[in-house]
Amino acid sequence: MSVRHSLAVTTLVTAGAVLALTAYPSGSSPAAAATPTAAVAAAGGGNADSDSYAYQHPCSSQQLSITVTGRAGAPSQRVIAVRNHGKAACGLSYYPRVDLGRSTARDNSHNVLPLVPSGLGGPPAFPVHAGHTAYAVIDLDPSGATRGTVPGIDELNVLADGDHMANAETRNFPLARGTRVLRPKLGLYRDTVAAAVASMRLADTPPF
Repeated sequence: MSVRHSLAVTTLVTAGAVLALTAYPSGSSPAAAATPTAAVAAAGGGNADSDSYAYQHPCSSQQLSITVTGRAGAPSQRVIAVRNHGKAACGLSYYPRVDLGRSTARDNSHNVLPLVPSGLGGPPAFPVHAGHTAYAVIDLDPSGATRGTVPGIDELNVLADGDHMANAETRNFPLARGTRVLRPKLGLYRDTVAAAVASMRLADTPPF
């Protein structure tokens, strides 16, 4: 079951402590042993806060917080911010899994899915370094239409990584009554809001 949150209220679960167990050969000194970060780096093929490490280690919901806020000067747009509160880099999917629906609906079969940019390529994940934030922007009504919009939409549902996380980890953010939704567009994760907006404008294909 997903968890409901107020708009712009951070969903934050403190990352669990990482326990590193190190075996020391007979006669060796603990001071000479590899540090936990170095041990993780050796196993992951890179520094624990590097891109190469991130691509091989999907983010967990426990190390992330998610906020959804309006974008100044663009009333139909929402900024999805996913922050890594962990101590190591991790990887997200190209974009968050997002849909729009009714909070009172029995199922999500009639929820609206946004278009996303086509021609995805490159690394299998978007890296988020420790203490950094990944941004994605959705435009609920990019045409500015006032007629033909989908009635009754009052909720934006966000799963930070649809490739690795369970549906139960979806977070639900309320939308104001009367929010207009028509052929929404969602961009890829980017390091800045401006870059996320530019990506959103290229959306042209159904997701998933």
